[in-house]
Amino acid sequence: MQNPPSRRKFLKQSTVAAAGAAAIATNVARTAHAAGSDEIKFVVIGCGGRGSGAAANIMNTKGNVKLVAVADAFQNKAEYAVKRLAQTHKDKVAVPQDQIFAGLDAYKKAIDTDCDLVVIATPPGFKPQQFEYAIEKNRHVFMEKPVASDAPGVQRVLAAVEESKKKNRMVGIGLQRRHEPRYIETIKRIHDGAIGDVIAQRVYWNGGGIWYRNRDKDMTEMAFQTNNWYHFNWLSGDQICEQHIHNLDVGCWVKDAYPVECNGMGGREQREGGDATKSQIFDHTFCEYTFADGSKMFSQGRHLAGGWNHVGEFAHGTKGSADPSGKIEGENPWKFSGESPGGHQQEQHDLIEALMRGDIYNEGEYGAKSTFTAILGREACYSGKVIKWDDLMKKGANLSPGIDEYTLESDPPVMPGPNGEYPVPVPGKHSPFA
Repeated sequence: MQNPPSRRKFLKQSTVAAAGAAAIATNVARTAHAAGSDEIKFVVIGCGGRGSGAAANIMNTKGNVKLVAVADAFQNKAEYAVKRLAQTHKDKVAVPQDQIFAGLDAYKKAIDTDCDLVVIATPPGFKPQQFEYAIEKNRHVFMEKPVASDAPGVQRVLAAVEESKKKNRMVGIGLQRRHEPRYIETIKRIHDGAIGDVIAQRVYWNGGGIWYRNRDKDMTEMAFQTNNWYHFNWLSGDQICEQHIHNLDVGCWVKDAYPVECNGMGGREQREGGDATKSQIFDHTFCEYTFADGSKMFSQGRHLAGGWNHVGEFAHGTKGSADPSGKIEGENPWKFSGESPGGHQQEQHDLIEALMRGDIYNEGEYGAKSTFTAILGREACYSGKVIKWDDLMKKGANLSPGIDEYTLESDPPVMPGPNGEYPVPVPGKHSPFA
């Protein structure tokens, strides 16, 4: 009788049954976390707050994990992340100096090290090529949202997701609400008919604003934009992609579908004048998404200081309404009363536990499609036109041609004008198509 395969062998050559993968994909929350005896070596691509945060969350699980390499566009950020993580997680950090990589191609060097899992937490514009390379090298992946900034990027991710399924690679996506018991239970009840047919939804990410990083005197234009990535559409996809995607994803999860078209409006009120002119993105958007059954999802996204701040989602049906984070009103009232740990930590508990157990799940497809939902809304707001999902997916503009060859010395795809200002989309004149 043959000996059962070790978890170490599984990590390198996963052969889990399809039934096991399907069971994990149901998003059932886990509360016990397998310790296991085999080490999961992981690397982090993108050492900012979310990359370092995901690394810490992974090291807070009960899995036998070790950080072995990092990569970032900037050497000082990569080194600082290792130093800070080593202070808090000590023996779970084993990153020698020669495995701290910097530059826009540094992701390849980190992925090429002896590792099992790759964490991708870079600006969205860079993620498609990095995810593609990780799957090519047969790694398991956790990738933060959004997974791209334009339609060609989403297409690359979807193609790589198909490859990941063929190779039986784990793909976790940082849409952490899908791992929170309060959302899981509420949306299951909605799917079971608690509020009847869902006819409308309202989703919000209204906040006060974000950071802005001034240019260092010796920075190239590419380095400045990469360091200040949130303010450039080719890198961030705008606020509707970078933050509001969470609420849009919940709305699509509630419907178990994606919209077929969108119209919207938006602009810049507080991003005029001073350093704000060095930003391309809007500070407010409003979208009306339409699903195939005619139902609507209304979306607000804002970065306006002094305004009404709210982050959340609401669903309205023929028998009642719901806050998907834990409350139902109407014919079948109900309120979530159990424990619901924070999603950032829970998603890593679920991922590491599954790997240690020898199971695989793949969140790549909904990660890509929810990203594209946000891109669809952005292009509707930028253009002022009704944009259809299929048209944008087929003909959407490439915001960063030749991105695989970019270095910190390259000219980025957008450059400042003579007055130092960057081009901003004008509704009625902007075209979302190539």
